[in-house]
Amino acid sequence: MNKLLEGSYDLHVHSAPDVLPRLMDDIEMGKRIPEAGMAGYAIKSHYFCTAERAELIRKLFPKCEAIGTITLNSAVGGYNPSAVEMAGRAGAKLVWFPTCDNSHERAYVFNGDPNKKLPYWAQILIQMDKEGISAPTVDALDEQGNLKNEVITVLEIIAKHNMILATSHISHEECFAVVKEAHARGVKNIVITHVDFPTTFYTIEEQKELAKYGAVMEHCYTTWATNKIDFSVSLEQIKALGPNNVIISTDLGQKTSIYPDQGMEKYVEKLLEAGISEDDVRKMVVSNQRRLLGK
Repeated sequence: MNKLLEGSYDLHVHSAPDVLPRLMDDIEMGKRIPEAGMAGYAIKSHYFCTAERAELIRKLFPKCEAIGTITLNSAVGGYNPSAVEMAGRAGAKLVWFPTCDNSHERAYVFNGDPNKKLPYWAQILIQMDKEGISAPTVDALDEQGNLKNEVITVLEIIAKHNMILATSHISHEECFAVVKEAHARGVKNIVITHVDFPTTFYTIEEQKELAKYGAVMEHCYTTWATNKIDFSVSLEQIKALGPNNVIISTDLGQKTSIYPDQGMEKYVEKLLEAGISEDDVRKMVVSNQRRLLGK
């Protein structure tokens, strides 16, 4: 156990049960988190609210704070105020904006390259399409480039329940509009999802602009560990934004990867090797997450 992980949270974990194949389930995570000295993890599903799962894990494993979330893809009705309200009432702490059902993400994945390896969610979409089952795209802006009314209502609900808004895979145009409106509507906790990921890549200048609205930048283990980007790029961004504006997550749970607690430990080791101080690492794996969670 790395002592710097004591009390830390991984706010981006893909665990089973899920539609997609996963390395581990929530029961296994409930055991692993306290063994690693960590405080908790957020359960991310592309398709379902996980608040109920999180509540059960907290009861089964009192030393593991499982955090419920909801992702606003087609399976929950997209920007569906009712779904977000129910998630908030059920104790969900984090609202992910659309991932696989956002037009920007779909255009990147379905780019016409016949040799491109498709993610599991894309294969599910193809299967559903063959069966005549629709999974419409979910976008934040209308044809005039304005935020849709339902998006604004969702932001108000997030603010009311003091939940965390995570931008997920929406386009940059959507992201800036959403973050500015969220700030205006009283959303206190905003995460710009894996800022160095290929489909969501934000420049340092863009990140600094988003930070003006109180947003923190998320860096995930899988992005550099799977060679989507060189670690030096992530490190440059982290140094430029400063530890107060960054959180470290893993985005782990894939069958071929390591466990999330192992990913957090490896990220901490990489940061220390790169000369980041222990105090600054603690900010990015413990303090900033606790602040987002209202602790």
